[in-house]
Amino acid sequence: MSGFPILSIMLAVPAIAAIACLLLSAENARRVALVATLVDLALGVMLWANYDIGGAQWQFVEHGINVGRFGWDLGIDGFALLLIMLSVFLMPICIGASWQAITTRVPEYMAAFLFTEVLMIGTFAAQDLFLFYIFFEAGLIPMYLIIGVWGGANRIYASYKFFLYTLLGSVLMFVAMLYMAHTAGTTSIPALMNYDFPSGVQTWLWLAFFASFAVKMPMWPVHTWLPDAHVQAPTAGSVILAGVLLKLGGYGFLRFSLPMFPEASAQLTWLIFALSAVAVIYTSLVALVQNDMKKLIAYSSVAHMAIVTIGLFAFNRQGIEGAMLVMLSHGLVSGALFLCVGVIYDRLHTREISRYGGLAINMPRYALFFLLFTMASIGLPGTSGFVGEFLSLMGTYQLSTGIALLCTTGIILGAAYMLYLYRRVVFGEIKSDDVAAMPDVSTRELWLLAPIAAVVLWMGVYPESFIAPMRKDVGVLLARIDRATPISDSRPTAGKPAAITAAHEGAH
Repeated sequence: MSGFPILSIMLAVPAIAAIACLLLSAENARRVALVATLVDLALGVMLWANYDIGGAQWQFVEHGINVGRFGWDLGIDGFALLLIMLSVFLMPICIGASWQAITTRVPEYMAAFLFTEVLMIGTFAAQDLFLFYIFFEAGLIPMYLIIGVWGGANRIYASYKFFLYTLLGSVLMFVAMLYMAHTAGTTSIPALMNYDFPSGVQTWLWLAFFASFAVKMPMWPVHTWLPDAHVQAPTAGSVILAGVLLKLGGYGFLRFSLPMFPEASAQLTWLIFALSAVAVIYTSLVALVQNDMKKLIAYSSVAHMAIVTIGLFAFNRQGIEGAMLVMLSHGLVSGALFLCVGVIYDRLHTREISRYGGLAINMPRYALFFLLFTMASIGLPGTSGFVGEFLSLMGTYQLSTGIALLCTTGIILGAAYMLYLYRRVVFGEIKSDDVAAMPDVSTRELWLLAPIAAVVLWMGVYPESFIAPMRKDVGVLLARIDRATPISDSRPTAGKPAAITAAHEGAH
């Protein structure tokens, strides 16, 4: 595929389709959006099939017109490949989920989703600092509109909160980017990943990027926009918000914070670990007492993303690979759980857990899918959730046994709130006639849930197919940050003779 601009085409297809949707009727806009997202999925499969595992770090590189230091520079490594595949896989499912649920301003709705796809792919493929920033920040706009126009009763408040939280955090990141471009004399992300900024400056740059990425993840205590956004967003909006947009923060840590500021990352690992440990325990306990299904899943997302951050900052292969797998798994599983909520919401028009019960009696296929995704969220072996969480916690254990222990409690609490949710919704007696009259999943809904179920099982049974594309990139990242790796509390070296310490480290 040498010379074939596949990344630019993947950006152009949904962009052109979005403009076309605005000129079409509602029914035709739906069809165009579905075809465009399926074409991008096919292009993503081509990207995956032609990606050379173990080859050059940056592949499918494209250099377009440069204006000053700003350039249309695209390219991907293993991390970007996996997240682009997650994006193009979920997007047709989102269009399908909106087929009947959205009846007002349909062309504009479809266009907003297609522009969201453009901006997500662009964020992961950008190799220019300011091109990344444009894609990263512009992704706010269509999601702001999706929540604000097609959301629930309190949608205006939720959309403003979402927009202001995420925008304010990124202002500091932009200032840091201007300094970096001036100091390093380049806006090339691959070049900046190998540029050594002074240690004193690294701390300030790291904090500026952290202000943006922590909100996007979202990390505690700047997570409060997420439950409101999820509750008010339409089903497909929640799927893409949880499935992909929350991953932008984790991708930012991988692409910027760790390789560009390794010393600062090591010095501030305690901050990441402390916030993540609080998030896992606190948000899990909050999830336990929720009455709204979407809020419960939203709080569980904060806890799962905290497992991602501790893995990323474990400074070892298991932690980083585990964090990436958790991001992929969470994108699939949380998206599927929001779809499951959407299925029954479309029938009864309420998300109150207490209104349901006994769905296994009249919706057995639904109960089976819901059970699979519940188990994957808990981290049952054989599902996608297990592999990532196990590796991430194992990597964290090598650096901090205490934090690993605290965060492992999140798995126990996760089992508590997810099984409690499942029991109240699916088991027991049917409480009312309208619940008894709810039909099982339709053919369209089956086509939405079955592909995600297949990939969740695939990742759980054969995770190597997802680890292999990023293995070399993890090695490159570790070589870059190795000099700054914090001292592990499980392997203290204080008081040992230098020769013994060196021999001990060499053995590991």
